[in-house]
Amino acid sequence: MSFTLDSLAELIKSRRNDHASKSYTKSLFDAGVSQIAKKFGEESVEAIIAAIEGDKKALTAETADVLYHLLVLLEARDLTLADVLNELERRTHQSGLTEKASRGVSR
Repeated sequence: MSFTLDSLAELIKSRRNDHASKSYTKSLFDAGVSQIAKKFGEESVEAIIAAIEGDKKALTAETADVLYHLLVLLEARDLTLADVLNELERRTHQSGLTEKASRGVSR
């Protein structure tokens, strides 16, 4: 498979300053972070519902939507996928319970 989250992130970044009025991605950026976050939340809930219902096809589609909208949200806040992966890598060097405790998060 040659399509990666990195390639999707790059495509999203290229659309940020696109002048094409037919770009859904550009319309999200134009709407602002609040609207992008709202769409990310909506898609997340839809993925949760698909998972609870055991609908693999819907879960696959909704997960694609979640990943896409998350990458748009990251780009809107000038964060990269690499930033997130670096944080995940940092966390793998300790137990999840220890990491959560260091942030003051309970189970």
